[in-house]
Amino acid sequence: MKFIKFLLVGVLFGIVMAKSEAFSWYRIQEMFRFQAFHMYGIIGTAVVLGILGVAIIKKFQMRDVEGNPILFHPKEKAVVRYLIGGTLFGLGWALSGACPGPMVVNIGYGYLSLAVVFLFATVGTLFYGLIKDHLPH
Repeated sequence: MKFIKFLLVGVLFGIVMAKSEAFSWYRIQEMFRFQAFHMYGIIGTAVVLGILGVAIIKKFQMRDVEGNPILFHPKEKAVVRYLIGGTLFGLGWALSGACPGPMVVNIGYGYLSLAVVFLFATVGTLFYGLIKDHLPH
């Protein structure tokens, strides 16, 4: 019962992904081929809302559900690691046709081949957890 709010947010996220067609392999391929603005509009909207959300959190010094202050720590500038990480993420996204959120939505829509992608994304995440202490951060 404690996690029902997270389940509801996840369901809402899935509905938004489905209604906006952001889970569609064809829409994602259009984006990577620069054939349509649809996905860029969705991603741009998300970026703007994220910026506004962070600004609101900072301005009103908001707290999390446990009452702790929400803090944003500046990150060191390490362009190479962001380029490598972004390139790997983008390649996986382009080859599979889905990033983590849409993977689950596609499985829910009955595209069970995405279960293989989800499985290997999970394995990759677990592998990263095992080696992260040995990587330059």
